[in-house]
Amino acid sequence: MTEKKLIIYTDGAARGNPGPGGYGAILKWGSVSKELSAGYRLTTNNRMELMAVIAALETLKKNNLQILIYSDSQYVVRSVQQGWLKNWIATNFKGGKKNKDLWLRYHQLAQNQNIQFIWVKGHADNPFNNRCDELATAAADGADLLVDEAYELEKSE
Repeated sequence: MTEKKLIIYTDGAARGNPGPGGYGAILKWGSVSKELSAGYRLTTNNRMELMAVIAALETLKKNNLQILIYSDSQYVVRSVQQGWLKNWIATNFKGGKKNKDLWLRYHQLAQNQNIQFIWVKGHADNPFNNRCDELATAAADGADLLVDEAYELEKSE
C-alpha cells in the first residue's frame, strides 16, 4: 500500500512589486480539500509565493507527512531544491538575501515534514494552480488587508 500524500498547491500575487499582495493555497488529502488565502497591504510577489507555502504548512497538525507542493514560483522551488536556502542559513543570509524572516519560518516548519516541490507553469492548464491564483489576486484586491510587518519594518529602515 502506498502512503497517502498531502498535495498542496500555492500561488502568490502582488499588485505592483511592492504593493498590495495576497496568497492562495489549496491542501488536498484524498478527496478532502481546503482553501486558504489572505491579503497584505504592502508586500512583494516573492514574499506572497513563500507565504502561501508557509500558511499551508502552518495548518498541519501532524508531522512526518509526505507532502508534494506545487508552485509556479521558481524562486521558491529553486531556493529549496537547489540548496540555496541551506547556504543562506549557513551564512546568515549574507549579502542581503531577501525574505530572511519567511525563509526561517519555512525552514522551521519543513524540519518536521517530508516535502517535495514540483514547479508548474503559472497561468497554464493546471486548474488548482489557477484557482490559487484567483485566491491570491482576490485577497490582494480585498479590504481589511493584513500588515506584512517584517517587510514594512525593513522598508522603513
